[in-house]
Amino acid sequence: MTYSSRSRSAHGKERGTRAFRFGVSLLATGSRSAWQRKARQAEDLGYDVLLVPDHLGMLAPFPALVSAADVTSIRVGTFVLNSGLYRPAVLARDVADTDQLTDGRFELGLGAGYQDADFKAAGLPLPSRKQRIEQLARTVRQVRRLLTSADHRPMVRQKPHPPLMIAGRGARMLGLAGREADIVGLPLDAGVKPGTEPERALAERVALVRAEAGERADDLELNLLIAGVAVTPDRPDLPALRPFLPGLSEAEILRLPNVLLGSERQIAEQLRHLREAYGISYFSVVEPHMAAFARVIAQLR
Repeated sequence: MTYSSRSRSAHGKERGTRAFRFGVSLLATGSRSAWQRKARQAEDLGYDVLLVPDHLGMLAPFPALVSAADVTSIRVGTFVLNSGLYRPAVLARDVADTDQLTDGRFELGLGAGYQDADFKAAGLPLPSRKQRIEQLARTVRQVRRLLTSADHRPMVRQKPHPPLMIAGRGARMLGLAGREADIVGLPLDAGVKPGTEPERALAERVALVRAEAGERADDLELNLLIAGVAVTPDRPDLPALRPFLPGLSEAEILRLPNVLLGSERQIAEQLRHLREAYGISYFSVVEPHMAAFARVIAQLR
């Protein structure tokens, strides 16, 4: 864990200030050469972590990450695997081999799954939200037990196991993340509900995670998925955001802490504020925002 200075949280508690990290989720592979060219571009633009989502009909996470690691020196990770589609023993095997084949640069991101289409494509019924969270909790416990066992083959490169991210929206998911994860992924809507003040909602989500983490709260890395980036006076593409942010008005979407508007310097200051006030130091974007957000990264190095 890298700390660069000391700061105080919004609650007055002194804690270490983590160095910024920036991730980008790439959405399509194409040919081997095209995929590896895109991976090198992400590294050249200043990203620290190359991420791959997990939806059937899109790229397969593990082989894509190994291929990307072959031509880059940055870390790689899943953002995030649908735990409902994986048996723990099979997942532990794939995680361990991926960690070995990426020279210990792999980060395991897990979620409970939320898209009915993924479960249907896998020939599985969509469990209830409670059942999906319980399944995720069991998977985390079993995969961790397997990866830390001296008898498990293959063995992981990173000890005791690759960093674990858990990402989700609701209180139960974020509570699980606070108790079990090394990295907590905060939701696309930043916890905002219609009629609530956006930054207050985000602060409440962070407070929930830290309360559940207890004594290990200061060891957590907090990630915020960026919903939109417009490094100009223009607005981000709201039609592209609305399907992922149902119930929020245009004005509420534009006020989300993770909808970034303004100059490179203004957005950089916004991210510094989120780190200073709430301890959020790891920011990730999806591929369409990769080039625009890179201009902000340059302000923060």
